[in-house]
Amino acid sequence: MHSAVYLSLLVCAFGLGNPEPETFILGMAHGLMWIGMSLVCIAAARARIIPFWLAVTVAVLGGLGPFCGSAGFVIESHRRRRREPLAAVTVDLNGGR
Repeated sequence: MHSAVYLSLLVCAFGLGNPEPETFILGMAHGLMWIGMSLVCIAAARARIIPFWLAVTVAVLGGLGPFCGSAGFVIESHRRRRREPLAAVTVDLNGGR
């Protein structure tokens, strides 16, 4: 959602000649979403739900380009999917006793 608002803001500001109040509304929506997402990501990193690098990507780079945060979540979901089959494998060191 945030990436769509940001893309709309870019198109509105640079492609359509910066019409007001549309650019202001999209800019405000982008800023408020970024602040909200940053707070949620910091809380999620503290709760060890997402890795620290992903929270930093969203909080620091998300204001300039939320596509970085979107890409970070895609990368993390691929990493988690790759680790899932490994977590399902169990080794019985007692020989079944």
